[in-house]
Amino acid sequence: MFESVDALIAEHRELQNQLADPAVHADPARSKKLNRRYAELSRIVSAHEHWQQAGEDLAAARELAKEDEAFAAEVPALETELVDRTENLRRLLIPRDPDDGRDVIMEIKGGEGGEESALFAADLLRMYTYYAESRGWKVELLDSTTSDMGGYKNVQAAIKSSSTDPAQGVWASMKYEGGVHRVQRVPATESQGRIHTSTTGVLVFPEVDEPEEVDINQNDLKIDVFRSSGPGGQSVNTTDSAVRITHLPTGIVVSMQNEKSQIQNREAAMRVLRARILAKQQEELDAAASDARKSQIRGMDRSERIRTYNFPENRIADHRTGFKAYNLDAVMNGALGPVIESCIAADEEARLAALGDETA
Repeated sequence: MFESVDALIAEHRELQNQLADPAVHADPARSKKLNRRYAELSRIVSAHEHWQQAGEDLAAARELAKEDEAFAAEVPALETELVDRTENLRRLLIPRDPDDGRDVIMEIKGGEGGEESALFAADLLRMYTYYAESRGWKVELLDSTTSDMGGYKNVQAAIKSSSTDPAQGVWASMKYEGGVHRVQRVPATESQGRIHTSTTGVLVFPEVDEPEEVDINQNDLKIDVFRSSGPGGQSVNTTDSAVRITHLPTGIVVSMQNEKSQIQNREAAMRVLRARILAKQQEELDAAASDARKSQIRGMDRSERIRTYNFPENRIADHRTGFKAYNLDAVMNGALGPVIESCIAADEEARLAALGDETA
C-alpha cells in the first residue's frame, strides 16, 4: 500500500538538499517554488511516518496480546488509529491543484440591484478582509469605483499569504468564492421595509508569482491613459494618471485609477492582467484535458449562483455543497471558515471518488 510514497520521499530529500544551497535563494522565484513543493511533501512524509508507526504499534500489540491479555485491550484503539492514519495519508496523496499555494487577485462587481448590489459588494469586501486577517493574510486594495451611497460598483484587491504550505495558500481557500452571490434583505434605499433580492459577482484569479511566468508581448498591448474620476464623473486629479490596458489576443481589458501615479496604476493593471491571462490559459488546459484538473466544486461558469445571504433569517446557504447555517452576522464579520471548509471537503470527496474510478 502507498508504494508511490517512496518516490515522493526521495523527492522531498532532494528538495531538502537543494534548499540547503545558498545559490538557490539568490533566485526568489525558484526558491519560492521549491519551498512550496517542499512544504507540500513534508506533510505527506510526516503522515507516512505516522501511518508506518501506527501499523508497527498495532502489529506489536497483537503479538504481545498472544502472551498477555492486557495488551489485547489496546488493539481496538490502535486499529482505529491505523484507519485514521491511512485515511489521512490517502487524502494527502490526492493530486493537489498546483495553484493552491498562490496568492489571489479578487474582483467584486455590482450586479442586479443597483445601489443595493454595490453596497453588498462593499459588505463582501469587508467580510473577505476580516477573514483574511483571521488567517494572517494581507489585503491590498488595487482599484475601486464607488457608488453614490458608498458601495462599490467594482473593486479589485490582492490577498497575500506569507506561508509556503500550499494547503495554507490563499488560492486553496478563496478559489471557491468565484461566482454570483445573492443577498436577500431590506435595502437602505427601501422606505417601506420590503425585502429585495440582489446579486453581486465575485471573480478570483491566482496571482502570477513572477512577471516572466506569463509571456506577454508588449506589441500585443494597447495602453490608454486618461484622467481618474470619482462618483458622478467629477475630476479626482488633473493629470492623466489612470491607465487602461487591452490585451489584444485575448480581448482582456484592465483599468486602474486608484493611484495618483500613472506608473503605479500601470504596474497594478499588469498584475491583474497577468493573473487573468494565467487563469484563461489554465481554463483552456482544463477543458482540453476533459476537466481532469478542474475543481468539482468551483465551476468555470462565472455566472453560477453559488451562495445566498438571507439577512432576515440570519441564514447563509451554499448551493454547491448544501451547507446551511444561521450565523450570517458572524460570517459577515469574517467567520467564513466553515463555509469554505464545506467546499474543500466536498471537492476532496469528489477527487477521491475520481481517483478511485481511475484505479478501479
